[in-house]
Amino acid sequence: MVDATHISFAASDRSYFSLIKKEIHRIATDAGMNPTRINELDLIVAEMTSNLFKYSDDGEILMGVFANGGSPYVELISIDNGPGMMNPARMMQDGISTSNTLGHGFGSMKRLSDTFDLYSQIGWGTIVLSRVYSDPDKIREKEKLVINPIVVSKPGEKTSGDGFVVKKTDKYIKLMMADGLGHGPEANKAVNEAATAFKVFPDYSPTETLRFIHSSIKKTRGAVINIVGYDYATKTWASAGVGNIALRIAGPVSFRNHMSYNGIVGHNIPGTMNDQHYPADQFNQVMFCSDGIKTRIDMAKYPQMYKHDLAIFAAAIYKDHARRNDDMSVVMVKVK
Repeated sequence: MVDATHISFAASDRSYFSLIKKEIHRIATDAGMNPTRINELDLIVAEMTSNLFKYSDDGEILMGVFANGGSPYVELISIDNGPGMMNPARMMQDGISTSNTLGHGFGSMKRLSDTFDLYSQIGWGTIVLSRVYSDPDKIREKEKLVINPIVVSKPGEKTSGDGFVVKKTDKYIKLMMADGLGHGPEANKAVNEAATAFKVFPDYSPTETLRFIHSSIKKTRGAVINIVGYDYATKTWASAGVGNIALRIAGPVSFRNHMSYNGIVGHNIPGTMNDQHYPADQFNQVMFCSDGIKTRIDMAKYPQMYKHDLAIFAAAIYKDHARRNDDMSVVMVKVK
């Protein structure tokens, strides 16, 4: 089932920290994580919440569980609007602290994590990323494309009206972001029916995929959808979209905002649509955003971000641009 990739835990009140830890522990257990790794996950959550209590009054933790071919991993992202750090690399060294503690927090989290990253700016805040694999020896080999999604349900909803899907073949990879009309179960149903059609359609073209999905979800509420493909042989992107899913194709020196067609997939789409193509040697990165993310994004606001994990970049966009009264999705994709 296609649904939110992450659960958001508000970490602004110390009295909730033990509940956050218990819930993350439960979800990791239900996902089949190794008990030893879950114990280490507990320690990471404790360090994250401790830092949020000390340095921020409006912290948030995002938790996602990813199947990873049967060897799951948990992704934790701590987000705050605190004072930030002048030298994040130095703060990861044991014994370094700004609050008269032992200064083992970041170093401990890094040692317990299979992937660890940290991004901070003075006056902006800090984002901390930790990934813990059930079996570190079964970490999947790196793919040709790095993909990091953050999909979070509208507060108060148990399921997301946004969804993100990936289809891989030996010739191409194809990605879809869909936003079902409205919120909740009916919007999620439209997204899941679109995902089913997306997966079974045999051809590459994003435009033709949209047409097939359109004919397949007419009994649902409908959805706005953007589809991007990456052709391994030609090293080019192809994209097509209907509705207000924002898509930005970026490279080292320039970017383009992809223009979608007006309409609602499942109800009304244009009779004439075409794939748009972009060379990956000029545009090596793609960003999807649903309308739960404000689209006026100034990339210059995030200096040195290219050095960091894509999940940190996605979390930074989420931090600054999420509309908290909506389903929220931001997905980063990059050619290695």
